[in-house]
Amino acid sequence: MNPREISPLSLLLSVALLLLLSSSGSGSELRVLVRLGDGQISEEIIEADSERDIISVELKQADGALITFLADFKQHVKILRALVLGEPERGQTQYQALCFITALEHGEIIPSEAMVRLRQKNPHIVRMAEDKRGVEQMTVNVAVNLTSAWRLSSHIHNICRDAQDFVYTREQDVKLWLEKGVDGSIFEAMPPKPEDPVMQICSSTADPWQPCTCSYTLRLEWYPCVLKYCRGHGPSPYKCGIKSCSKGYRFDFYTPHKQLCMWDEDE
Repeated sequence: MNPREISPLSLLLSVALLLLLSSSGSGSELRVLVRLGDGQISEEIIEADSERDIISVELKQADGALITFLADFKQHVKILRALVLGEPERGQTQYQALCFITALEHGEIIPSEAMVRLRQKNPHIVRMAEDKRGVEQMTVNVAVNLTSAWRLSSHIHNICRDAQDFVYTREQDVKLWLEKGVDGSIFEAMPPKPEDPVMQICSSTADPWQPCTCSYTLRLEWYPCVLKYCRGHGPSPYKCGIKSCSKGYRFDFYTPHKQLCMWDEDE
């Protein structure tokens, strides 16, 4: 059966794509076909675990990069990882891992206990988000020490272990976590030396071995962002479905060599 598209309007008028059902299990997995910005179709894998109180979203972008999003509701932390394909002809490795850690905002994605009760209908339909949100731009100029990052979230090391020295966060998130008592030794301002000059952006830097400010943009094409409520015969509304969202993220960060930011040269 060939995939076919369904518009956001028909999502509301036709039988619900995802039904909220009772479930005795603590985990679930959904595989959803989504259309990317360039028209290609990709499969998203959305997993939830209500006991660990997490939701993860994984998909492959049009450029081949594998994107992973994890929401840790217990620690109010979200992790975005990109495995970017390298270019061996330019001396790059098979792939480069980038990991960005920020505070998880309330209402950013549906709760894990609701996610585990979602069951999919019509798995061959290509989904399009009802709410296509813009791109959130973040300057992530603080490095996170991977060996002690468990103090922020126990999931960081597992997801970000391939990123090593490319695990970043924002100053505003560091301030929030320090106020909550997180050990400040986890964090290190970037660039590491205060006397370093203002960084050029990598796209305007000619020397491949010069430090510069790199940018990376990714998009989550489809994820359950809001619960929908319907009115029945009783006095109180009940959960009857979800609203889907799409959102982009752009991260600006320090890199010691332009060679590690080749995708940015045409920006």
